[in-house]
Amino acid sequence: MKLLSQLRTSTFQLALLYMVVFATSVFLLLAFIYWRTAGFMTAQTDETIEAEIAGLAEQYRGRGVNGLITIIRERVARDPNAKSLYLLTTEDYLKLAGNLNTWPEGAESQGSWINFTLDESLGWTGPPRMARARVFEVQGGLRLLVGRDVDDLNTLKALIETAINWGMGITLALALLGGFMMSRSTTRRIEVINNTSRKIMNGHLSQRIPTRGTQDDFDQLAENLNQMLDRIVYLMEGIRHVSDSIAHDLRTPLTRLRNQLETTLMMVDNDEARDQAAKAVAEADQLLATFNALLRIARLETRGNTTADVRPVSLGMLVSDACELYEALAEDKAQSFIQEIDEDVMVEGDRDLLFQMVSNLIDNAIKYTPEEGEIVVRVMQDHESAVFEVGDSGIGVPDDEKGQIFQRFYRVGKSRSKPGNGLGLSLVSAVTEIHQGSIGLFDHHPGADNPGLRVRVTLPRYNAQKRRLRSVPAGKDGSQHEDQSA
Repeated sequence: MKLLSQLRTSTFQLALLYMVVFATSVFLLLAFIYWRTAGFMTAQTDETIEAEIAGLAEQYRGRGVNGLITIIRERVARDPNAKSLYLLTTEDYLKLAGNLNTWPEGAESQGSWINFTLDESLGWTGPPRMARARVFEVQGGLRLLVGRDVDDLNTLKALIETAINWGMGITLALALLGGFMMSRSTTRRIEVINNTSRKIMNGHLSQRIPTRGTQDDFDQLAENLNQMLDRIVYLMEGIRHVSDSIAHDLRTPLTRLRNQLETTLMMVDNDEARDQAAKAVAEADQLLATFNALLRIARLETRGNTTADVRPVSLGMLVSDACELYEALAEDKAQSFIQEIDEDVMVEGDRDLLFQMVSNLIDNAIKYTPEEGEIVVRVMQDHESAVFEVGDSGIGVPDDEKGQIFQRFYRVGKSRSKPGNGLGLSLVSAVTEIHQGSIGLFDHHPGADNPGLRVRVTLPRYNAQKRRLRSVPAGKDGSQHEDQSA
């Protein structure tokens, strides 16, 4: 799988393209060298044959046919290895002189040039060999063949072709290996950046991309990204500090204002004035709830992925307690409150924060489900995860807004008439994140006019065995031993 992913990288594809261009260049170069070398050797052989023909023609012009026969016999006698080939025949192919017995049949003809095989049929006593010759007619109907044994030349050509093929194969193999190694090295550097980026996206804003100190392109990219991250964190901290300071500084005067309004409410005798004062107290309570939620979210985000009071928690029992608390509220709206809870599901975390998360989701479901609607609460196990789901038959959330409802103060357009401040799901998201969980949003009744919303929170299941191994210090050999006292 890793090899397959390696082959899909853009770096390897670029290396592969370079390999193709390089291999094509090498092939053209070797082909040119072969063409020039083989052509030169063939031309040299043809020139040798032409020189012999010129000598024989001169003898023929000076001494006639008898002189031609004599000179052919002399040359055959001086060449016992038969590197040069001669055959003079009559018009009916009867031999007059030469070191070939018969005229070669089935020879490959190229104009006046022929290529044939020397074998027993021609009176050749050795192993079959390749030959090349030129044929022309002599005055009087005589036929003359003058050639050379080119078997050594063909063997040399075959060796050159084999060398070129091996050279191309080795070139492609080395180019492929080099491309793979280059791609692997580059992919490792990119994977370091990807891993660091994923950690940062998961909330570890203190992570930075490591550099090698080589000041190459990747080091420059890492330094620029790190500077950008520092700037982003600085701006985020500034914005968070301002919002937290505003919430903290305004909470005290708002509390005093709320208490004064409540005191005024108790002192006013006029019914209309009492109603106005009661509304003002309710608005102050809403503002205080908003500021308290902001401060609580800020404290959760400041913790990162750690909680203050981590311990094993029965998620099933915790959800049952929350359902018992909100069941009466659902009955007031004549809502069907269905509970499918596995009380054996255990997680590890802060019980108070988890209860706040569960309560917010159940409260939202009740709030946005109409009277006589349906609410379903589930707790179950899914392999190594604990799953908590809340589904309702309310107005639901459009698909294009599901990715935004966890933002602070964001509210779906259809729900703006409902009371709330848009911070409940932001708090749920923060609690889920510090417990290393995930949230999924789905339509509870897909295709219906009111599809409702199903919120699925997935948390790591508590594993007592792994917890004992983590809590026991390593032995002298560096290994961990299970606590036998448990």
